[in-house]
Amino acid sequence: MLLLISPDSVEEAVDCAKAAEYLDIVDVKKPDEGSLGANFPWVIREIREAVPAGKPVSATVGDVPYKPGTVAQAALGAVVSGATYIKVGLYGCTTPEQGIEVMRAVVRAVKDYRPEALVVASGYADAHRVGCVNPLALPDIAARSGADAAMLDTAIKDGSRLFDHVPPDVCAEFVGLAHASGLLAALAGSVKQADLATLTRIGTDIVGVRGAVCEGGDRNAGRIQPHLVAAFRAEMDRHAREFAAGVTLAG
Repeated sequence: MLLLISPDSVEEAVDCAKAAEYLDIVDVKKPDEGSLGANFPWVIREIREAVPAGKPVSATVGDVPYKPGTVAQAALGAVVSGATYIKVGLYGCTTPEQGIEVMRAVVRAVKDYRPEALVVASGYADAHRVGCVNPLALPDIAARSGADAAMLDTAIKDGSRLFDHVPPDVCAEFVGLAHASGLLAALAGSVKQADLATLTRIGTDIVGVRGAVCEGGDRNAGRIQPHLVAAFRAEMDRHAREFAAGVTLAG
């Protein structure tokens, strides 16, 4: 399982760089513009320069509307600015068909520029609260559009969490659908250390966190702390070892 950490500034990215050995992906977003709010191109570039060259940078392009051309241009801007993973929050798509249309445009824009870049179709565990596509539709949208990964986050950051809206068994179904289509499965949404056993068991490929590694557990007022990133990774590794041992014993 890969650990994705989301700093909200270049300064926080420097803190992530101090903990680079404990994380796998540095994610660039702008939380005050939404769950998957897009940050400025120059911020993506500066964060790309601030973290080790071998550490991938991902960038969100926003909680996007159903406007394929607009979103494709935004995605191209993110990859030109140095992002390796391009995440698209399908906030304004109310049907799978709309989601596929947007994501196909993004995939073409990104892959024409950098074929090795990874495109992530992101949906929302609390889709019922904002009227966008059902979470379990995301793997099919990603697969049919040529994207590389399907992700779930929460749209409304009010303290509710991933498992509050999509229980573990449904998250497991999401992961299974993604894997059946050859996709990576990413999960986020106020994830805490206590969730890691479940996330490991269901086969999550990427876990995204912010609040869990911020001072005081506060994603808004707190700042990412390298020692908390290290502690989160240690807990991830512990669960991975225990799960592997359990599988070996069962076998």
